[in-house]
Amino acid sequence: MPTVCQLALVIFALVISCFGEEDIGTVIGIDLGTTYSCVGFYKNGRVEIIANDQGERITPSYVAFKEGTGERLVGEGAKNQVKRNPENTIFDVKRLIGRTWDDPALQNDIKYFPFKVVKKEKKGKKEKEKQKKPYIEVNVGDKKKQFAPEEVSAMVLMKMKETAEDFLEQKVTHAVITVPAYFNDAQRRATKDAGTIAGLKVMRIINEPTAAAIAYGLDKKDEVKNILIFDLGGGTFDVSLMTFDNGIFKVRAIDGDTHLGGEDFDHRVMEYFIKLFKTKTGQDMRKDNRAIQRLRHEVEKAKRKLSYQVQAGIEIDSLYGGHDLSETLTRAKFEALNMDLFRSTLKPVEQVLKDSGIAKGNIDEIVLVGGSTRIPMIRELVKDFFNGKEPSKGINPDEAVAYGAAVEGGILSGEKELALIVLQDVTPLTIGTSITLSNNIMDPVIKRNTEIPCKKTRVYVTALDGQTNADFSIFEGERPMTADNHYLGGFVLRGIPPLPAGQAKMDASFEIDANGILTVKAVAGSSGSTGDITITSEQSSLSVGEIQRMINDAENFAEEDRKVKQRALAKNELQSFAYSIISKITEGKGISKSNLEKVKGAAENELKWISDHPGEERDVYEKRLIQLQNLVSPILANLHKDEL
Repeated sequence: MPTVCQLALVIFALVISCFGEEDIGTVIGIDLGTTYSCVGFYKNGRVEIIANDQGERITPSYVAFKEGTGERLVGEGAKNQVKRNPENTIFDVKRLIGRTWDDPALQNDIKYFPFKVVKKEKKGKKEKEKQKKPYIEVNVGDKKKQFAPEEVSAMVLMKMKETAEDFLEQKVTHAVITVPAYFNDAQRRATKDAGTIAGLKVMRIINEPTAAAIAYGLDKKDEVKNILIFDLGGGTFDVSLMTFDNGIFKVRAIDGDTHLGGEDFDHRVMEYFIKLFKTKTGQDMRKDNRAIQRLRHEVEKAKRKLSYQVQAGIEIDSLYGGHDLSETLTRAKFEALNMDLFRSTLKPVEQVLKDSGIAKGNIDEIVLVGGSTRIPMIRELVKDFFNGKEPSKGINPDEAVAYGAAVEGGILSGEKELALIVLQDVTPLTIGTSITLSNNIMDPVIKRNTEIPCKKTRVYVTALDGQTNADFSIFEGERPMTADNHYLGGFVLRGIPPLPAGQAKMDASFEIDANGILTVKAVAGSSGSTGDITITSEQSSLSVGEIQRMINDAENFAEEDRKVKQRALAKNELQSFAYSIISKITEGKGISKSNLEKVKGAAENELKWISDHPGEERDVYEKRLIQLQNLVSPILANLHKDEL
């Protein structure tokens, strides 16, 4: 029988359906990935994964600014020029979002980034909230500019939004965005901020493996099965254990690592070749960003090849100091360099089985999600762990997360055939508190893998005679001491009656909504004085003013992008017309030699002018097109007239 929370979600879906007068349009689902992103929507009983302007269904999560002009590129265009413009090409930003400068994982990543990461101090209300936040510094035209990770993620989200709008031929305003299951509160909020900056109303943040499970189980909702989702992507790793039971998608347990994925495997191989190159040539290529990015590109290609062949060549001419790199990477060597990382993926699998109380023999299906699950050794380790059980192959690992997000978008937009589907998720980390004078011991209130939305209450008492204030500090994490856990925020409850120690009571409630957002409230017993906080993670989140500034900047970039697109279209139209003229007079008859030379010369001159003026404004191309048309049209009036 469904729980109260499950029924509440059904009612929520029905309410949205009933009050459809507020037209929110199509709610898209976005998989905002570390290396690639994907977008889809649900309509008329099916999910459509949308191809981008290059015809690809996944888009690189890359943003670049062209040297000199500062023109912004997002997606394939940005990735394609990383080797020649590494300092102004941003990628892997998901590894920075919601993190602080002192995070060891962040410091390790910075070593491999060609772009500059700088620190900014973010001041909160209390000394403990002062944290240094990473910003990315690049050259935009002739100026240095710093972007928050949320701002760069917003640029990728805008690209996915525009991809959907071009396909649907309508404006898109609402979205479901996925995050790794083990993202903490700050990372989830930062992702939601990115959606806001991109001009999207983020209706729901859902966990990536949960979305993948929906994709796998949508056509199996009348069955009862235990499904383990193994999600290993470019930068993050999650394991979720779910139960499908007559339309209810219930998460039983989650675990993972927000800093483990294909990029880490690439780094191991890069380190190997950097050392090998130095041994053979005496040259340290780390001094050259372009050399490092050329190596990164070839290593990534080799890694992909090793998923279906046993060795791959790495050939880079004049890599550094005039020396070439010509080596062979075997699958065995790749596995040896990364075996400890590969094996570490099994620890979260063991943990979710333990937390859920479900034995490995009772797992009905294993679903592999994320591009890194194509690595043969990963598949072999998972298969061996489950005593030879073959993982399911009926799901596209690159598109599954966006597929599930699109289904959730369909639920939220009121698609009738989805109205009875219930998604029951859990919180990834324990939420607790420490009150002043409690010896900094963590009191776990909402334990990890608790179903959400949920609400828990606690009754606390004063520790001192005559105590009138209590400092509620909120943490997330699994350690017994608050100092070892992640501080989320806090508030001071004032107006407590000045009674002997232990007699004044404080009622505290902890509530997590369907997005995993936490609100804590406290009431002082007899006085009725209250205090509350909706955790804003001030140490890492953007302020309202910062978000608004970034929204304005995003709109300015969008306007500039539109101008660039219009300029390219006008240039292409002029170029196409000039080529068509040359083609027509070559095939045509009945035109004098002098007129032929005049028309051909005009077209060839225009093509040469275009080559010499690649970055003119739209109206310049349009005026020259009109001039060329006016010149040649009278001459060619009787030559294929209908084609001009």
